[in-house]
Amino acid sequence: MGNNGDHAVAGSAGDECRDVLDAIRRLVQVIRRSAQVAEKRVGLSAAQLFVLRKLAEAPSLSVGELAHRTATSQSSVSEVVQRLVTSSLVTRQRSARDGRSVDLSLTDSGRALIDKAPEAVQDHILEALGRLPSRDRQQLAKLLNRLLQETGIAQGPAKMLMEDDALAEQKV
Repeated sequence: MGNNGDHAVAGSAGDECRDVLDAIRRLVQVIRRSAQVAEKRVGLSAAQLFVLRKLAEAPSLSVGELAHRTATSQSSVSEVVQRLVTSSLVTRQRSARDGRSVDLSLTDSGRALIDKAPEAVQDHILEALGRLPSRDRQQLAKLLNRLLQETGIAQGPAKMLMEDDALAEQKV
């Protein structure tokens, strides 16, 4: 332990820790860069762009279907959808299939925006995860969750990628 309270990790453990941190850094950098490009090009957060892209894949989707396609919770995707509805990029209408649910679809403005929008980095991450064997995905999830628990930052629900940043910027 140094004078400033830092913990040093020696030898191969230090190399392994650096490798893990480097992988996390690269993921964060790619996600942040993607979010900046989306914001600059179309004025949307990375999460909003991801939701629009998923909605563009089908004529309409329920919130549950959209949550499944975005690999997130219904409450998280609902927050993003609300902002898209407010921006007139998405519409809500009573489902013709099930009158108890609501279908979401892109407006003409939403479709036009998608045509000029960059790709969503989340799609690339999901595709890559899909190529991994199931046991590797399970192990990765287990280890990442354990890392979060060990750091003490495992509380609360997981929001969509970069959506917390977008909300913080809107409130400033």
